[in-house]
Amino acid sequence: MKTARWICWGLAVAGVLVASAAGGVAQKRRRAASARAEERLIREVRHELVLLPYYGVFDNLTYRVHGYDVELGGQVVRPTLKHDAEAVVKKIEGVEKVTNNIEVLPPSPMDDRIRIAVYRAIYGHMMLDRYALQAVPPIHIIVKNGNVTLEGVVAAENERSVAGIQVNSVPGVFSVTNNLKVER
Repeated sequence: MKTARWICWGLAVAGVLVASAAGGVAQKRRRAASARAEERLIREVRHELVLLPYYGVFDNLTYRVHGYDVELGGQVVRPTLKHDAEAVVKKIEGVEKVTNNIEVLPPSPMDDRIRIAVYRAIYGHMMLDRYALQAVPPIHIIVKNGNVTLEGVVAAENERSVAGIQVNSVPGVFSVTNNLKVER
C-alpha cells in the first residue's frame, strides 16, 4: 500500500512538473507572438506615416509602439497632417489606442523663408545632393521661430557635420540643433 501511495504521489508531482514546463513554453510562445505582433505594428505604422501625401522634408513624425498602443510625436507644418497621421494609425489592425503628441509649428513667413534657404543649403551641397533624390529625403528640416533642428539619418559623420555647417551659413537662423544620426 505504501508503494502505491508513493507512485501516485510521484505521478502527481511529475504531472505538475510537466504542466508547469508546458506553461513556461506557452508563456514563451505568447511573448514571442506579442513581440512579433509589436514588430509588425512598428513596420505598419512606419509604412503608413511615410505614405502620407503631405508628409515632407519640413515635417518630422516619430512614433513609439507599446504593445498595442501607439504614441505619435514630432513636428509638422500643416495641421491636417497631424490629424491624417492619427487617422491612418488608428486604422491599422491591432492598434487599440493612439496618443497624438504631434506639434503643429506656428505659421510664419520668416520661418518659411528659412526653410527654403536651409533646404537649398543642405540639398544643394555636392556631398548631400544625393539625398534629395529619395522619395522622402532622410534629412528633415524643422524650423520654429528661427531655430532650426535637423532630424534624420546620413551615411557618414562628415555628412552630418557638413549639414550642420550649411545650416549655420543661412542668414536669419538663430540656432541649430543637429540631431542627425549616422548609419551603422
